Amino acid sequence: MTVKETNQIHRRMNRMSELIGTLLVDGFHALALFAIGAATVWSAVHAFIGMMAKGHAGVDDILLLFIYLELGAMVGIYFKTNHMPVRFLIYVAMTALTRLLIGDVAAHNPAQWEILTISGAMLLLALATLVVRYGSARYPSTSASTSP
Repeated sequence: MTVKETNQIHRRMNRMSELIGTLLVDGFHALALFAIGAATVWSAVHAFIGMMAKGHAGVDDILLLFIYLELGAMVGIYFKTNHMPVRFLIYVAMTALTRLLIGDVAAHNPAQWEILTISGAMLLLALATLVVRYGSARYPSTSASTSP
């Protein structure tokens, strides 16, 4: 076998391994996203049934449904664009902190430093959203998955 034939076999093996690797990674992404989406829907339905069983929904219950909505939207956007929207994660965190603050105030009289800490964290997340939005508008990404 000549060096030229060996190089051709080597190139074909590399292409085949890249194809199989890409197929396995894409399959794992699809399976994992489906599982995350299904778990989100399942959890949202379970929370909604619990609210119906109580006979009412509080503000913290409604905020929980918003969290599920944002998580579902994140999964949907990732399915469509193959990009993870970081802003949605920040929105989920802000909604969770709002829910924590409302639940804390309703359940017991929290210390002022607890309220300030949660409010400060929400302010930092709001500033992070501003930075991410400014950065994505000013410096749009050019990833390999979107280029031809």
